Amino acid sequence: MTAIVWAWLGPEPRLAHALVASIAVLVIACPCALGLATPMSILVATGKGAGAGILFRDAEAIEQLRRVDTLVVDKTGTLTEGRPRLVAVQPASGFDETHLLRVAAGLERGSEHPLATAVLAAARERGLALDAADAFEARVGLGAVGRVGGRAVVIGNRALLDAEGIDAAPLAAGARALREDAITAIFVAIDGRPAGLLGVADPVKPTTPEAIHRLRRDGVRIVMLSGDHPATAEAVARRLGLEEVHAGLLPAQKAEIVDRLRAEGRVVAMAGDGINDAPALARADVGIAMGTGTDIAMQSAGVTLVKGDLRGIARARRLSGKTVANIRQNLFFAFVYNALGVPIAAGALYPAFGILLSPMFAAAAMSFSSVSVIANALRLRRISL
Repeated sequence: MTAIVWAWLGPEPRLAHALVASIAVLVIACPCALGLATPMSILVATGKGAGAGILFRDAEAIEQLRRVDTLVVDKTGTLTEGRPRLVAVQPASGFDETHLLRVAAGLERGSEHPLATAVLAAARERGLALDAADAFEARVGLGAVGRVGGRAVVIGNRALLDAEGIDAAPLAAGARALREDAITAIFVAIDGRPAGLLGVADPVKPTTPEAIHRLRRDGVRIVMLSGDHPATAEAVARRLGLEEVHAGLLPAQKAEIVDRLRAEGRVVAMAGDGINDAPALARADVGIAMGTGTDIAMQSAGVTLVKGDLRGIARARRLSGKTVANIRQNLFFAFVYNALGVPIAAGALYPAFGILLSPMFAAAAMSFSSVSVIANALRLRRISL
């Protein structure tokens, strides 16, 4: 259009003016700044996050996190340290403490669950010789079954014993007492008989109360999920001042709760660390995995907190907000540059002032626009998280 107008209405030499003006328009309209606006901000934000122990898988996670208004958080390994310790061994009538722990630890050798690690650690501390487990089978969200030393062993929650047709009633009172002290009760059955309880305590991370306070201050609703018995989960929730608690959940049920919250119009982030959390992490708007957890959890999440510190979520939300604001500033610079530069390059100032923009100066202006966008994006390196 510029070439046609100058060739038709411009002063002599018309073709020369048409060529110069049209080249200036082509140069200054090059969308370099526009193309750099978003990628530069995302690149700098990703580096800033990595320095703070926050790993973003993609740009979508950075952009979505600022919109999160509901955080669904797993208990074990997320709110708590995820390094539980065996604090109680309660054998049933007809079983002794050492035998109960040895058989349970023998089966748990095939499991990667944090509670299994605690049982194994306690057995090793006592110097117990462990038999190899045969026919080991993990029951997700329930526990494990198998054979140890030729004996059929079932270890997990009460639902697992019920599913195996084992009467857990003789262990119910002891389990209730453990849960009231925020101790997870693990049921053990040997050869179809209830053999006893193992009590495992998982202390709350020292940083968790501060993280919850910061998130609430930012207006984030916090919902706690747990596969533990409701009494154990509620005891932990009381310590942290959490009111919304869902306990005794299977992995699919955690994902269902995430889906229900999203159906209510909530923007949901899910924080977890284990295999059981993977379905919910994948279904949330933003999945947040603990770097201290399992690989499958990190593969299912868009954000990984390297140190497993929940305060990183508040930092990540702040970085997300700053990054999106920075992207908008960059886009503003790019559009304003084109909106002002293209008419000037086309010769809008020539009739009144006799000014015609040289392609050389158009190229310099284009470079300046790109530099402005890059410099603005680099400001993200200096923000405080």
